[in-house]
Amino acid sequence: MNSPISSNLFLYNTIATMAKSMPALSQTDSGSNSIGSSTSPSTFFAMLMNAMMESMEQTDVGKAPQTGVQAALPSLTTPLTAPLTNSYNPTLTIPPLNTQEVPTAATDKSDLKFRPTQFIKLDNTLEGKLSGTAAHFINAGKKYDLDPNLLSAIAIHETGNGSSRAVNDKNNVAGMMGKNGLRSYASVEDSIFDMARNLRQNYLNQGKDTIAKIGAKYAPVGAANDPTGLNNHWTQGVSNYYSKLT
Repeated sequence: MNSPISSNLFLYNTIATMAKSMPALSQTDSGSNSIGSSTSPSTFFAMLMNAMMESMEQTDVGKAPQTGVQAALPSLTTPLTAPLTNSYNPTLTIPPLNTQEVPTAATDKSDLKFRPTQFIKLDNTLEGKLSGTAAHFINAGKKYDLDPNLLSAIAIHETGNGSSRAVNDKNNVAGMMGKNGLRSYASVEDSIFDMARNLRQNYLNQGKDTIAKIGAKYAPVGAANDPTGLNNHWTQGVSNYYSKLT
């Protein structure tokens, strides 16, 4: 259905075209006839139809939008925003990090105490989630008097050099366990320091002064939580990485 504005415009165009086609009633010319008396009804009707046809053609072809005429807006059938998904689990709690000082026991006669390491070499070796953490291994080694290369070798072996699900999902670089299984950390740095504290307190200070002795307790062969037998390769794997870094 046409709007009132469109109908008025059409009528205006029709009258304007008729006005151009018809001679003025006030004009008298010896060579022209007056429309008032000489134009027949059929002739007048034909002129009217012709004017209407021309007006319709002018309206349909090259029509320009008129001021004040508003086109109907399409209805919005889709929401402006998609529903957001949030994987954050507010019930997940991360146990506080044990930052206690653990001095080196006098009984530790191992060759695994802190020593300077080649930072660039270590930094270039670490990949994946471990990338950029060389300074954390060095700082943890200083704090707990452990060779940073030992800490790095254990983390590389445990995580597949930063590619394991444990390090990517839980920031766990050393397979450290908690009350409910594999422990989660707020950051990779926290995990590195917790690993160093654990090794100093429960391994080196307890007489585990070689990688083989550490491995026998850290990743015992035949353990219930090692159904695929990965612990069989722990000592050899850590030793290989340690040799490459030193």
